[in-house]
Parts: sequence; C-alpha cells; structure tokens
Amino acid sequence: MSEYVADRDRQRAFVSGFTGSAGLALITHKEALLWTDGRYFLQATQQLSSRWKLMRIGEDPVVEAWIADNLENDAAVGVNPWCVSVESAQQWQQAFSKKNQRLVQLEKDLIDEVWKDRPQSSVYPVAVHPIQFAGKPSENKLAELRAKLSENKASALVITALDEVAWLYNLRGRDVPYNPVVHSYAVVTTHEAFLYVDGRKLTPEVKEYLTSIGVQSREYSDVLDGIRLLTAGESCSRLREESGGEISCPDGNGELERSTGVADDTAIEEKLKGKGGLVWINPGNCSFAIYKALPAEQVLLQQSPLVLAKALKHPIELDGFRKSHIRDGAAVVSYLAWLDEKMQEVYGAGGYFSESKCSNKRKRLESDKLTEFSVSEKLEQFRAKQEFFMGPSFETISSVGANAAIIHYAPDADQCAEMEPESIYLCDSGGQYLDGTTDVTRTVHFGKPSPHERTCYTQVLKGHIALDIAVFPNGTTGYALDILARIPLWRSGLDYRHGTGHGVGSFLNVHEGPQWISFRPRARNAALQKSMTVTDEPGYYEDGNFGIRLENVLIVKEAHTEFNFGDKGYLAFEHITWVPYQKKLIDESLLTGEEKQWVDNYHQECFKHLSPLVSGSDLEWLTKATEPLSVR
Repeated sequence: MSEYVADRDRQRAFVSGFTGSAGLALITHKEALLWTDGRYFLQATQQLSSRWKLMRIGEDPVVEAWIADNLENDAAVGVNPWCVSVESAQQWQQAFSKKNQRLVQLEKDLIDEVWKDRPQSSVYPVAVHPIQFAGKPSENKLAELRAKLSENKASALVITALDEVAWLYNLRGRDVPYNPVVHSYAVVTTHEAFLYVDGRKLTPEVKEYLTSIGVQSREYSDVLDGIRLLTAGESCSRLREESGGEISCPDGNGELERSTGVADDTAIEEKLKGKGGLVWINPGNCSFAIYKALPAEQVLLQQSPLVLAKALKHPIELDGFRKSHIRDGAAVVSYLAWLDEKMQEVYGAGGYFSESKCSNKRKRLESDKLTEFSVSEKLEQFRAKQEFFMGPSFETISSVGANAAIIHYAPDADQCAEMEPESIYLCDSGGQYLDGTTDVTRTVHFGKPSPHERTCYTQVLKGHIALDIAVFPNGTTGYALDILARIPLWRSGLDYRHGTGHGVGSFLNVHEGPQWISFRPRARNAALQKSMTVTDEPGYYEDGNFGIRLENVLIVKEAHTEFNFGDKGYLAFEHITWVPYQKKLIDESLLTGEEKQWVDNYHQECFKHLSPLVSGSDLEWLTKATEPLSVR
C-alpha cells in the first residue's frame, strides 16, 4: 500500500515493464492493460510493449467499468489481498456485483509464481530517530493517539502505513529506497502498543528503547494472529494477566486456546467478547487481507488519526526543515556552478549567464561526455558533503531536451541522453537529512533559449509566484488553490497534467498527505493548516521537445491581515527552498512589477542564506545568479 516499494515488491514493474510510482495492471486470458495518471502517460508509452494497452486515468474507463463491459457476467477477478486496499476492494466488489462478477482473494500471488529471480528481502537495522530531530517523544504521541481512540469509541488502531509507524514510534529504517521506513505494522490499544517487525532488524539498543516507551515487539509474520485477538479482547498478555494466567496466546489459526485451570472454553470466549471493541483501520492504505481477518461489525473504517498528526509539524521539525533546506540549497548551487563550468568546458556552451549559442563543435572523448545520469551522481556528491545527509529523497529526475517532457523521468546509466547545450535541462531532486526532507526543481538552459521557451518558463514562474504569495482563510483546501498556479498558463493556452503540490515528511516520505494542492478530488479532503508543509511546483511539458518545472517547499503559516472576515483567521506561505531562478529564461516583459520585485527579493534572501556556506567560484556564481533582474 506504499507509493514507493522495495525492489522485491515491484510486481507491476516486473510484469509490465512500467516503473512509475502509480498504476494498476490488469491481465486477462487475452489482454494486458495498465492504468496510470497524467504524470506517466508519456513514460508508459515508452516502457510498455505492444502487448500492453495503456489506459489513461481521467480519459479512459476506470478498471471496474472496463471489467464490467469486457468480461463475462460471471467472471472471477483475482487479487492478492495484501496488495489491494479495503477502499479499492469494496469499490470493485460493488461494481462487479451488478453483473454477478466477483472479487477473489488469491491464496498464492500469481506474479510470485512466475518471478523466479525475485530479489531477496533485505535486513537493515532499525534506528531510533533522536528527539532533537523528532521534536515530540513517542510516549506523548501514544497518549494523544489513545485520546483519539476514546473519542471514537475504538479499542485499538491497526497502523499499516510505514511512515505512520515510523513517525509514531520515532523509528527510521532503510527497507524502501529513498524512504527511511521499516517494513512493519503497529497495533495500539487503549493500554498496550505493539510493533510487528522482522526481529533480526532490532538491535539491543532499539529493543531497550521500545521497552522504555511501552512498545512490545512481535514478528512481522505474526500480525494477523495479533489482529484477530483485537476483536476478542484487548491483547493476549493483558488478558492473561487479568485472568490469572488462564489464557494463552493464539495458535497458528488465530484461535484462543485454554490453558490449565479452566474447564469451560465458552466461559473464556464470553469473557473476551465482553472486552472487545471497535478496531480502527484506514480503508485507504490498509490491505484487504487484514480487513477480512476482522468481523466487519467490529471495524471502524476511517482515516487514521496519525495522518493529520504527522502532517502538523512540531516546531523542532519546522526548524529542521528550514536548516536542512539552506544546506541543501548550498549543495544545489555548488552543483549548478559546477555544471555551468563543465558545459562551457566540454561543449563550448554559452553558459548559465550568457545567451550565446554553443561555439565548440569538436568531437569529444567518451570520458569527457556528460550524461543525465553522470551529472545527477555529481549532485548527490555535493549533497553528501552536507551535515546530517542520509541519501536522496527520491530518484533524481535529471532530464535534457525531450526527456524533460517526461514528467517523472529517471535517467538510466546505460541508456540515458548526453547533455545538450542548446536544450533545456530540468533537474528535480531532493535529500534526506536527519532534520528534514528536501524537494527542489529548477529548469535551466546553457545556450540560447528560444522565445517560446522563455515565454513558457515565465508563465510557469508566474504561476509559481501566484501560489507562493497566496493569502487564504482557514478551511481552504489545496483543491481551491490549485487554480492560482494554472491561470497564467491558461491565459497562454498552456497547462500541465500533474498536481501542483504535495506534503513533505520530516526525514520521512517526500510525498505526504493528507494535504495536496491539486485538481484531483482527493485535494478536497483536507484543509491546509498552520505548520503543514507543501510544495509549489507548476510546470509545462511539450512532448518530444522540452519540459519546465519550478518547485519550492513551503510552510503554511498564519497571515497577518488588516481584517478578519468571519473570524476565520487567514493563512499564507513561507518558502524555505533557496536556489536561484535562471534570469535569462525569464521574459521580464511578461512579469508585473510585483512579480519582478518578488524575484529580486527571493534572490536577495538566497544570497543571505547561502553565501555563508559557499566560497570561491561557487560564491562568485551565486553572487551573479542573485543580482537584480535588470542586471544581466
């Protein structure tokens, strides 16, 4: 149920060849279809073979409608119940029932049956996330969670989202690339807390920490047995204590066993039923397998209370966000200065500041060539020099020319494009730091950009600024704000197929809800609130030509307005990303006076924050890059 998964769990990529982070594959006896959203239309057309049919979400029928229209009335549709959410399964079941079609939970995953060289599970040690970065102790988070259980008359919460488990217990891991999470489940009752995890990952220090915060560790594979107990009573160990040792733990089938001294099994069962209560699970990310292990009448299907709690950042987390973004900005500036120099040296490019065309047409040695992949590796080296760096926060999107039009393009070391001085270069990257997670996109040109490229870049910049300076009342959702970033583009007949912003975790997943800035319906579900983080990343993409995106991370803050209509209180944004915009790509004639001032002010702040962290030629480059717009 995670957006990003370990290599051994990339089943859809294995069977289809499509590597995007969002998509669904359907295989029938005669056909193979793949559904994905607008971010991946171009990528999917390139990765899918002719045996696959691409289904464009928002344009083609949804999967359940296609099944109803194309499969026989009594069709059985098989799924791995561990890989389908409760929400999706129930939606499909309802749709299938109209034609007597049915959803079948497969006991064996059919992909596993044919994936003979599936990667092995890795065993990385779990780490405690220090309070100096986490801000709030796990004990406090557990107390607040239990208050939510009481409010909702629930006796337990089953936590299946990996970042929620990590956040709740202040733990981090390395089980999923780019995301510091641990393959695990958490179960919290009104009196106890459990962590289901491969025991080999727990060091003595982590075991001692878990004990200190009142968390009991159990083997990952035992999660269903533990969950089945929840509807019979609060927990095996607590019930054993209250019954004077009369009750033992469940057997392999999850059934309660009677120990010595008790003659009547029925009496035990009745005692346990009296202690049962609602078990809370999140239908959006809890697997159907877990849901089916519980009596439906004792399940509370509702968004996890940890989703919002995690999104509302602690002041210490916000301070870490600000500091990590300054260090990250210094790394990106050093990278751009290095790349500028190399593009001029190797390709004779005019460079970051000059609008002259490439002057060097000589044949280059293979060792001299710069590729999308090789330069992205250099960017990681610059980040690795920064304090608290733990690795990239996602696979770097380093793309030149036509590849930049592939929204979530990731270069392959053996097949990627060579850098091109007369084409746009788009770099979307981020870092995982102990004190924060970063995500920044800049689009640059090392030659002479065309008037059309400058116009498109400037319209994207105008939308980027419009969202940054927005002031809005409490209760406003990202669905309402999304249009602000698109209006400048719409005026020119331009647009983009992805959302405009996503939440960002604190040394956690780079994509985090419940807040989104998007045209998609899910952005209506949660209002933006003070202390949330969100990105601002409009773009424009021309298939086969170029792509443009500009991205900063923002913190939602209180706005100081002259009036306070309706006593709602008003909110605004604080940008915390510090990397200059390329002035030669800006058509100043398209900017208003306010927008020009915004760019100049931003560049002044960039210099103030980053100049203490760079020196020599990097400082010279930063100085020139942050000069006022009128200075070229």
